[in-house]
Amino acid sequence: MKIPKTTNRYCPYCNKKTEQKIKIVSTGAKRGSLKRGSKQRAALRGRARGIGNLGRWSKPAVSKFKRKSKTTKKPNIMYVCSVCGKAKYRKSSRNKRAGKLIQE
Repeated sequence: MKIPKTTNRYCPYCNKKTEQKIKIVSTGAKRGSLKRGSKQRAALRGRARGIGNLGRWSKPAVSKFKRKSKTTKKPNIMYVCSVCGKAKYRKSSRNKRAGKLIQE
C-alpha cells in the first residue's frame, strides 16, 4: 500500500480542510513482557528448563516459521495538521504490503 506524504483532510480541531502530514507509527514494545505469565519472566525464573513435566514450559520450542501466523499487517497512520499541529490517529485495514510513504 503506497501512501502520499501529505494529504488534504478535514481537521476536527481547525473545523476545516487543511493539509496534513502522514507518518506511519510503530506498534511499540512487545505486549505482555512484564506480565506474570510472560515467556521472558518465566525464563528468568528458570521455568523453561529442567526435568519432568513443567506444564506449558515442558514442550519443545516452535520454529520461527511456525510461530508467525499473520501474513498481513495493519499500518497505523498518524495525520498531523500543518495549521494547528494536532495529530489524529487512524488504524487502516489489513493489506498485503505494509504502508510505505511515497515521494510526490
